[in-house]
Amino acid sequence: MVLILGRRLNRQDSGVRESPAVKRKVFDMDPKALMSHDIFDFSSGPLHAESILQVFNEFRDSRLFTDVIICVQGREFPCHRAVLSACSAYFRAMFCNDHRESREMLVEINGIRAEAMDSFLQYVYTGRARITTENVQFLFETSSLFQIGALRDACAQFLEDQLDPCNCLGIQRFADAHSLKQLASRCRTYALQNFPDVAQHEEFLDLRHDELEEYINSDDLVVSKEETVFEAVMRWVYRDVEHRRPMLRELLQHVRMPLLHPNYFVQTVEGDQLIQSAPDCYQLLHEARRYHVLGNEMMSPRTRPRRSTGFSEVIVVVGGCERVGGFNLPYTECYDPVTGEWKSLAKLPEFTKSEYAVCALRNDILVSGGRINSRDVWMYNSQLNLWIRVASLNKGRWRHKMAVLLGKVYAVGGYDGQSRLSSAECYDSFSNRWTEVAPMKEAVSSPAVASCASKLFVIGGGPDDNTCSDKVQCYDPEVDAWLLRANIPIAKRCITAVSLNNLIYVAGGLTKSIFCYDPNEDYWMHVVHTFSKQESCGMSVCNGKIFILGGRGEDGEASDTIQCYDPATGIITGVAAMPRPISYHGCVTIHRYNEKPLRP
Repeated sequence: MVLILGRRLNRQDSGVRESPAVKRKVFDMDPKALMSHDIFDFSSGPLHAESILQVFNEFRDSRLFTDVIICVQGREFPCHRAVLSACSAYFRAMFCNDHRESREMLVEINGIRAEAMDSFLQYVYTGRARITTENVQFLFETSSLFQIGALRDACAQFLEDQLDPCNCLGIQRFADAHSLKQLASRCRTYALQNFPDVAQHEEFLDLRHDELEEYINSDDLVVSKEETVFEAVMRWVYRDVEHRRPMLRELLQHVRMPLLHPNYFVQTVEGDQLIQSAPDCYQLLHEARRYHVLGNEMMSPRTRPRRSTGFSEVIVVVGGCERVGGFNLPYTECYDPVTGEWKSLAKLPEFTKSEYAVCALRNDILVSGGRINSRDVWMYNSQLNLWIRVASLNKGRWRHKMAVLLGKVYAVGGYDGQSRLSSAECYDSFSNRWTEVAPMKEAVSSPAVASCASKLFVIGGGPDDNTCSDKVQCYDPEVDAWLLRANIPIAKRCITAVSLNNLIYVAGGLTKSIFCYDPNEDYWMHVVHTFSKQESCGMSVCNGKIFILGGRGEDGEASDTIQCYDPATGIITGVAAMPRPISYHGCVTIHRYNEKPLRP
């Protein structure tokens, strides 16, 4: 039977006689249908390619049509140049250019294993490869050499799936050596999150000094207690004590020894013979001892808790006013700059008073005085989340400030409703008693007060209703005397100060500036402009950065802004707003325990 498919000619148009062949046509085609169905694109899909590859693989096994022999470690692999060139840019460059190998029947390749070459060829001819823990490294290197990205990525994924405390450090080193950034990052994260288990294996003891330092310096290191980090470091050092002894201090400076339990610190750390024979470690030990006595008054990178321990540094905002002449708010709230979360704490007692002073003592908070002439002092116990009344001030005062110096609280200056005060008094929490100390050289209210370099500094303030002071008054507790230091470049009241890294930072006073004072050099400098002019704002150091919260603007309205200044970079940024606009509030930083330990 003959099929003649195509458009049928109109006899009247053609002017020719219909041939017998046309009469024998089996069926007629509708011209309209013919326009859209006269072509059929057929595809067998990937099955065709697979079947061709299967045949080529059979040819390879039987050495049929093979035109090159690849020799690896003395083992010969008959292959087809076309197949290798189609799959690999490496072989394409070898066989398709005028290289010697393009003309030779036997090509020897060094630097790879025969077993890896066998697995590689299985992949080339079948699209499949068996990856095992024994061959993954060599198969990865072979696929990298021959530029087979899919197989290389499969090996990398296999390694990632095999991560374990006993091998993650070795895999990370392998990933770094081959520039596998994603795998290296995954290994590092795994090691950080499983550090207690990782530190028990041999790979940990074989870390390079810089690799170990990078891990223990990370805030993302997940440990339930800092003792785990100390013990890991000492195990690493004792593994090769003669060569690693000189690195001890450099490593211990990344261990947060101030946060070790006091009993553990005395018995285990100070009792270690290697540490006892390392004078360069004494400063770190001294820092830990001081922290156990002084608490949060002493800040360093080693006093910041790792978040995985369940503790975090938070800023506590105490009271304050929403508007001029308004009542003081009862709220005590803490702000976590890392998560941006606000949490409510126990409300401040007798919150109707205002213009009181607030400071942090160890990990608790003191609030003293307030309008009008209050002598009351309340202490917030951070462990119990409650307020306790403690010994009253000797002198009722408001618009004064408090600061902690060498474990004792100092209340200085202020106003008693008739005149500014030069008096100062000191609180000892162990005896629960306030005692008078030498009066300031100049009576001021609403100054900035901070302790630094074992001295107390009272900066600026108002000597009366109409003037502001630029004086810096320095109190030395050893001699119970005040001295005048270099004047601050501006004369302001309603300013705030904090101490960080042996420097004092001052903001507020409607200046739109942050000034920095170096007590050792007795020198002032302007460091950065703030986003707006504020006074009576809160200021606190948290996670090594300075936060300025709220305050009152030039129009007298309270603000809800939070600004963060990083002395390490010199950059000031705006962060999330406060729950409400506020001014005349207290701001301090403490360590707070989270019910659920945070993982990075």
